[in-house]
Amino acid sequence: MRFSDLLDAVRHQSDVTIPAEWGQGRASFGGLVVALQYEAMRARVSADRPVRSLAITFVGPVEPEVPVNFEVEILREGKAVIQVLGRAVQNGQVVTLVHGSFGAPRTSEVAVPAHPAPEMKHWEECQELPYIKGVTPEFMRHLAMRWSVGSMPFTGAESRDMGGWVRLRGDVKEEPVSEAHLLALVDAWPPALLPYLKKPAPGSTLTWTIEFVQPLRDLSTLDWCKYLAQIEYAADGYGHVAAKLWSAEGELIAMSRQTVTIFA
Repeated sequence: MRFSDLLDAVRHQSDVTIPAEWGQGRASFGGLVVALQYEAMRARVSADRPVRSLAITFVGPVEPEVPVNFEVEILREGKAVIQVLGRAVQNGQVVTLVHGSFGAPRTSEVAVPAHPAPEMKHWEECQELPYIKGVTPEFMRHLAMRWSVGSMPFTGAESRDMGGWVRLRGDVKEEPVSEAHLLALVDAWPPALLPYLKKPAPGSTLTWTIEFVQPLRDLSTLDWCKYLAQIEYAADGYGHVAAKLWSAEGELIAMSRQTVTIFA
């Protein structure tokens, strides 16, 4: 099932079943789960208030092939900002929490441009992490990542930086990129700590915050985006990683921060 088909499903009903082809080990792909919860939240907020930030906690794994209910609660609506809480519930248990801040633009004297995007080799010159059934996560059949910075997971390479190019792949419906698509593109990348390991071991996101540059850039779901993650600190099985996403032209799109757990 295509990403666009799942987004369309949650727009029309609160219960959605995520197919196994979007799996990530025993769980569903977290970026998709948050994207579906965001779409349910977006439907409750007027279009003139774009999302500014999301704060996500992955409470537990979302099982594939089991219905998930995406609940939405408006916490407060002010003159410019609406605070919204989303709960993904499966088998009677909360599995994901998403707090969203949606805010209308204001006139301001403050305008600070983003730092320049990093230089990277063209995506055609970069190595792609292939989808290999039974080896890589199932959801990777739907997302393409091409390495330009750092090393791939489980190579024993010690580098704080990891990144390259990312986009949807496979049978993709061409449409304008939304924040839901960006959630999948950012979360597609494995934890930046995994290249430090010399053999496969589990790793997952515990908490995730992401902020969007508004208005969104004019991008298609077939366009490549540039991603770079940087490890700020890691110890005791936890790592703290900051990342950014840019358009191919170097326009900043989103800023991300994750606390990840590594079981090695």
